[in-house]
Amino acid sequence: MQQDKHPDYHPVVFRDRAAGYAFLTRSTATSDQTIDWDDGETYPVVDVEISSESHPFYTGKARTVDTEGRIARFERRYGGGDGPGSAAGTG
Repeated sequence: MQQDKHPDYHPVVFRDRAAGYAFLTRSTATSDQTIDWDDGETYPVVDVEISSESHPFYTGKARTVDTEGRIARFERRYGGGDGPGSAAGTG
């Protein structure tokens, strides 16, 4: 491995404010803020908007949101259900 080509890889605390959860890992991320960790050491802390503790996919709270009526627009355009123009009755 060549020297001075790779970024500094060091321990960093990532804090998810939405879930009130923080975890210590190694990263190249930097921050001016620091936090005192459970082991008595002080580490840089990076605040994140979402992590595995608050992401709907990982928490099991995922839901489908049809904000713009895409399903209704698709059904109007290509026919929905068993009415005329639908592919359900053809064969």
